[in-house]
Amino acid sequence: MAAHHDFTAGTGAALAGLESTFADELGPLTVPWQGADAPDSRLLVVNEQLAASLQLDVAELRGADGIGVLSGSTAPIGANPVAMAYAGHQFGSYAPILGDGRALLLGERVNTAGRRVDVHLKGSGRTPFSRGGDGYAVVGPMLREYLVSEAMHALGNPTTRALSVVATGRQVRRNGAEPGAVLARVASSHLRVGTFEYAARQGEIVQSLADYAIVRHYPELAELPRTGAHNRYLGLFEAVVEVQASLVARWMLTGFVHGVMNTDNTTISGETIDYGPCAFLDAFDPAAVFSSIDHGGRYAFGNQPAVMKWNMARFAETLLRLIDSTPDTAITAVTAVLDTFDERYAGHYAAGMGAKLGVTGSTDRALIDDLLTVLVERRVDWTGTFRALADELRGNSAPLDALVPREHIGAWLERWRRILAEQGRGEVVTANAMDRVNPLYIPRNHQLDAALRAAANLDLAPFEKLLEVVTHPFERRDEWIDYTVAAPQSFSEEFQTFCGT
Repeated sequence: MAAHHDFTAGTGAALAGLESTFADELGPLTVPWQGADAPDSRLLVVNEQLAASLQLDVAELRGADGIGVLSGSTAPIGANPVAMAYAGHQFGSYAPILGDGRALLLGERVNTAGRRVDVHLKGSGRTPFSRGGDGYAVVGPMLREYLVSEAMHALGNPTTRALSVVATGRQVRRNGAEPGAVLARVASSHLRVGTFEYAARQGEIVQSLADYAIVRHYPELAELPRTGAHNRYLGLFEAVVEVQASLVARWMLTGFVHGVMNTDNTTISGETIDYGPCAFLDAFDPAAVFSSIDHGGRYAFGNQPAVMKWNMARFAETLLRLIDSTPDTAITAVTAVLDTFDERYAGHYAAGMGAKLGVTGSTDRALIDDLLTVLVERRVDWTGTFRALADELRGNSAPLDALVPREHIGAWLERWRRILAEQGRGEVVTANAMDRVNPLYIPRNHQLDAALRAAANLDLAPFEKLLEVVTHPFERRDEWIDYTVAAPQSFSEEFQTFCGT
C-alpha cells in the first residue's frame, strides 16, 4: 500500500545531516533553490536496502515528513539544495548552458561503506535552468528510471540508484495530463563531462572542479603533481577513459541501449546515469534504436563505444590548459591516452564475452564475431542465447533449438565445444559458471511498458512484480518463466521510448 498524505510543510528531519561539499567548494557551478510544493503526495516506492546503506530510517521516509523531503517540497534540516550548472553536447551539438532544469542536489551522505554519495531529486519543479520547461516529471518515466537502474545494479553494472518515487498529486501536461512524480536518485556524484564543459568556459574554476573530482573519485591521483609530464589532470583523464571504456563494454554485454549519450549524461565516476529513452535488446541488432528523438541513429546500440570515445575527446578538451600550458604538448598527451580507448574497450568486451561463453583465458575474437553474425542474421534473442548455451552443455538442446535452427549454429557449436574441452573443465561446471554471469531476467520492453501503463493509473502491482524479478536476474524460478520471453515482433516493430521531459 502506497503511503499517502495531504501536503503540509514538514520539518525536514527525515534526511537531516546531509553535507554539501560540492556546493561549498564549487559555488559558481550551483544555484541555491527549493523544490515546488506537492499538493497531494503519495509514496509509490522506496528502496529499503539502499536506505539502510545510507543509514536512513525507512519508517521515517514513509511518514509525512519523509514524503515531504522526497517530493522536494521540504528541504532536509541543515541542507542547502542547489540546481547544478553544466553544459553539454546533445546529439553532437554544443549547448553552452543546460543545468538541472527539473532537478535538485539535496546534498551528500557517507554510506555504510564509507563512500560519499549524492542525494538528488528529479522532477521537483522549475529552476533557473528550466529553459521554458515546467520542471516536472511524470510517474511513468520516473518509475522507469527506478526499475531499470535497480536492474542494472543487480546485473553488476555501475549505475546511479533509485531511493524513491513520490507521486505529487499534480497533473502535468505531456501527452494530455499525466500524474506528476519526483524521483530521488543516489549517485557517486553528479559530476559529468558537461560539468567540465561548462566550467572550462568559466575560467579558473575548472581546476578546482578537477581537484574536487580527483579527491571524490580517484584520490590516489592526489599524490601526483599538478604540473609535469605525469600530472594529476592527465591521470584524471586516463582514469575516466578507463572507467567509461569498461562501462560501455558492460552495456554491450548486457544488451543495454542508453539512448541519449550526450556529454551531460556521461559521468566522471563511470556510472550509468539518466534512464530516459533507454531499452534492452530482445533480438540482437547493432542498429537497434528505441529513442523517439534519435532519428539518425546516432546512439544506436552498436554505435555506443564510438560515441563514448567521442565524449571522452570532449572531456579531454576541457582539461588541456591544466595538463600543459603549451597547447601542442597537451594535445599530444591527451591524444595518446584517447588512442587507447579502443584497446581498453576491446579488452573489457572480450573478457566479458569469454565469461558469457564459459571460456577461460584469452578468447578467440573470431569465435565471438561468428556468433554475433549468426545472432544478427537470425534475429536471435540476446539474453536468452547464453542461458540456452549453458543448457546445451547440460545436454538440454531444446532452449537453443527454440532460438536458432541447428543448421545455422551447429558448426559454431562444434568449435565452441572444442575450445571448452581444451580447457579441461567439466561441461556442467562451465555451464554453472556461465549462469552466474548471464541473466535470465532483464526489463523486457513489453513487460516494462505494460507495468508503467498500469502505474500511470496508480496500479503498482505489475511494476512491483517486475521489480522483484529483475533485481534477481540470475535466480531461476519456475513461476517467473513468462519474464524470460522476448516481446512479440509486432510490439518490437512499433516500440519507442521517450525522454520523459
